[in-house]
Amino acid sequence: MHPVRRQRLLAVVFIVVAASVAAALLAYALRQNMNLFYTPSQVAGGEAPAGTRIRVGGMVVEGSLERASEDLKASFLLTDGAARVPVTYAGILPDLFAEGEAAVATGELGPEGRFIASQVLAKHDENYTPPEVADAMEKAMGKARESSQ
Repeated sequence: MHPVRRQRLLAVVFIVVAASVAAALLAYALRQNMNLFYTPSQVAGGEAPAGTRIRVGGMVVEGSLERASEDLKASFLLTDGAARVPVTYAGILPDLFAEGEAAVATGELGPEGRFIASQVLAKHDENYTPPEVADAMEKAMGKARESSQ
C-alpha cells in the first residue's frame, strides 16, 4: 500500500473511532439525565420502573393533601381519572399547587408503590394543563368509557 494512502486510511479510522467513543460517552451521560413521563395508570399497572428517576403527572385528588405539622413533608394523591398514585414530597410546594389542579412530580417510585418526589411542578395559570397530563387524562377517560359500555 502506498504510504500516503495508508496515512489517509489511518486518519479515517482514527476519526471513526474517536467519533464512536464520543457518541457512546454522550449517550451514557444523557441516559442518566432522562426523566421519562408516566401516568398514574401506568404506575399502578406496574409499567414504571422502581428506583429510576421518572415524572408522574395528573390531577391532585380533592381532599388528599396532608401536610406534616413538624416539617415540610406533604403527601397527596395524583390521578388521571382511572388510577391514583400516592406521592410524598419533602419541601416547599409551589404557590400554585392546589387540590383539583394539575401537577407533575419528579422523583422515584418507592418499594410500596408510593412515589417519592424530589420536585413538584404546578400549573402556571387557570387555563393551563401540562400536555402530558392532558393526553394521559384523555386516554384514561377514553378507556374508562370503553370499559363501562
